[in-house]
Amino acid sequence: MALTKLSCALFVLLLPVALPAGAQQSLPAIAPPGPSSTSQQIHLDVVVDSKSGQPVNYLAQQDFTVLDNKAPLPITSFKVVTSAQEPVEVIVLIDGVNTPYVTSAYAREQTEKFLKENEGTLAHPTSIALLSDDGVQIDNGFSINGNILSDSLEHHQIGLREINRSSQRGDSERWDICVKALHQVVDYAATLPGRKLILYISPGWPLLSGPHIDISASRQQQVFNDIVYLSSKMRQSKIVLYNVSPIGATESLMAANYYEEFLKGISKISQTQYGDLGLQVLAVQSGGLSIASNSDVTGMIQKCLADANSWYEIAFDPPPPDKPNEYHHIEVRLDQPGLVARTRTGYYSNPVATGSGR
Repeated sequence: MALTKLSCALFVLLLPVALPAGAQQSLPAIAPPGPSSTSQQIHLDVVVDSKSGQPVNYLAQQDFTVLDNKAPLPITSFKVVTSAQEPVEVIVLIDGVNTPYVTSAYAREQTEKFLKENEGTLAHPTSIALLSDDGVQIDNGFSINGNILSDSLEHHQIGLREINRSSQRGDSERWDICVKALHQVVDYAATLPGRKLILYISPGWPLLSGPHIDISASRQQQVFNDIVYLSSKMRQSKIVLYNVSPIGATESLMAANYYEEFLKGISKISQTQYGDLGLQVLAVQSGGLSIASNSDVTGMIQKCLADANSWYEIAFDPPPPDKPNEYHHIEVRLDQPGLVARTRTGYYSNPVATGSGR
């Protein structure tokens, strides 16, 4: 299919911008969210699924109950929203740091297949990013023309692996690269309007947690600050994170599900472990999904994007905080059986995360 003049112009806008892991000049500087006042509402984007996995958009306010630390709170605003009413933008991030080379190439092929479906017409403005040992590269623009995005993706180089993956030091280096990259992508997404979906195609980065792994007090402070910052930034900026594993069923069930040990949420710095900042953990806590059931990357991307068809915007007034970085667990219950409400699982009241060094 010949490119039109408009398509050519869009292609120029989609030239990649390199973002090395240690550099931040191309994106907004990372600054802690400002303290929230007691009158500041908590806004939630809630997706409701049926048993078949299909989104449900016919519920009313009285069907929902919001619990903050197990205490029900009045809903102060409620509405059903579709992507036709509010913009939705998608960033597809392919991980070349934690994924074996062959699997990474397969993930790219599957992503291109998704981009070319429906004759290359995408439902939402989309951008492509790639993570390598040198950092993250993100296309400088969005398009609903999947053919243009596919062409742009083909011009990205996977790059050579420079980090030794067979040592604890190599795991630590990968962990740092991935956390810095997520900071950069979240900060970039926060500058965009509407609701943002980050689809992170990766088996996840090393959790670095277990009975024989120690973490110093200073690292606990840094990891806790990262958690508070990312949680607050994604909530305030309407960002949802999804983890799509291209490894799928070839990974052992124990390894695939280990992240579930860290889903509860961290309220004290002394409780913090590296695993609390795992990709799968952050995805579920943001209200997104962590999918590793099969290797159909294209199908899993479509499953994640179904969340963008419609959702419920719910707000409530939080209780006054007693201290900075006070963690609150959120639960949304439904009166109708057979339905599941999915939203972020918690928030930090009066978030102050300083000294993260990212």
